[in-house]
Amino acid sequence: MKTKTIHVCSNCNAQFVKWEGKCSSCGEWNTLKPQEVVNKSSSKAAVKSKFSKDDNRPIPITQITAPNISRYIIDFDKELSRVLGGGIVPGSIVLIGGQPGIGKSTLMLQLATKANAKVLYVSGEESPYQIKMRAERIAGHNPHCSILAEIDLDKILDIAYDSKPQMLMIDSIQTVYTKQIDSTAGSVSQIKECTSKLQQFAKHTNIPVFIIGHINKEGSIAGPKILEHIVDVVLQFEGDRNYVYRILRTIKNRFGSTDEIGIYEMEQSGLRPVNNPSELLLSQSEDHLSGSAVACTMEGARPLMIETQALVSTAIYGTPQRSTTGFDVRRMSMLLAVLEKKCGLYFSQNDVFLNIAGGIKVTDPAIDLAVMAALISSLNDIPINKKISFAAEIGLSGEVRSVNRIEQRIQEAARLGFDQIFISKYHKKIDSSQFNHIHVKTIGKVEELMEAIFT
Repeated sequence: MKTKTIHVCSNCNAQFVKWEGKCSSCGEWNTLKPQEVVNKSSSKAAVKSKFSKDDNRPIPITQITAPNISRYIIDFDKELSRVLGGGIVPGSIVLIGGQPGIGKSTLMLQLATKANAKVLYVSGEESPYQIKMRAERIAGHNPHCSILAEIDLDKILDIAYDSKPQMLMIDSIQTVYTKQIDSTAGSVSQIKECTSKLQQFAKHTNIPVFIIGHINKEGSIAGPKILEHIVDVVLQFEGDRNYVYRILRTIKNRFGSTDEIGIYEMEQSGLRPVNNPSELLLSQSEDHLSGSAVACTMEGARPLMIETQALVSTAIYGTPQRSTTGFDVRRMSMLLAVLEKKCGLYFSQNDVFLNIAGGIKVTDPAIDLAVMAALISSLNDIPINKKISFAAEIGLSGEVRSVNRIEQRIQEAARLGFDQIFISKYHKKIDSSQFNHIHVKTIGKVEELMEAIFT
């Protein structure tokens, strides 16, 4: 077999015949790395996989009988079960990415040591003794969990094929390698080949495979587009080290919705699933303070009550500051322009700061009305009653627009003890009697919000 040298971009995996300073595909500089590849056309003997079938032929779709396969329900971790679409699908391959130290390995070790299943946990970064120390800290005592410290993927698959576990976990994909590729572990070609082999193993044996992947400087999984196309499910573990909350977000899911999230709280004993995050994301203070409003947002099929905090103060310097945490700063600028145009409230000489409590990021436009109420409250230094919540989008002309799943939002607000909720009047007629102890108020313009709360 002959080998040739190509140059591969470490950011987008584009291939070039010769080295260039700038990748013409993604525009990044100094990302092209030399890599030797095998010229397969010169090989006389083709290498066959142990999973290949010689009698593989196309089958009419009407003649395919799907086996009755049930998901593995994760009873002790309903958050992970939710983001996976209701449980673990046999034969699926799941990729979990996130920043170093965010809790990826802890989450997988909790699943391995607390599941009532035979699990093979493969680590290329820690020794079995180190993993045992972490397992004791998170109180995991699964007698059917086996630990393997190995980075040779061919040996790993041989052991997994012989032992036949119910789940296989790889920590991490950047540490394993296969001898069929002449490059170092963690390179784009190694990651691609190793993930493809794991996919073949999962589909042939019907054993679910979990892969942990590191992220690059842009915040995406290293070798992102390669892995996302190969695997069945992509989960992104997010969070700020300054907060105890972690969010497990679904990026891709062939077996369920991509709108679901799971929320965890980082504790000394590991990651604790948060089944009722609304109570944690709301302020615990009993004082009525200005600049605070509660919004009802949707993350997948789950309604969340979150607190929006605004601070409007006189600008010391010539150019006023606009700063947001967990919210799009450009959308806040749009809301400020609507307030100036429609309500005559001028923020041009004020610094404006906006924060979503709890350290989470929200993209749901339904929190627009709460953000606007918090801005008005801070500007006029008038507190908003803590028993009032908001769920509506604001348009450029100042109209209060309807949002989806309004019944679920109202039910969540009523369950948490809110007395009133402001929504758009353009929703279909809602029977308020079905909601206990909450008054639904409808408005159509931003000016009506001013009259209802601040007059």
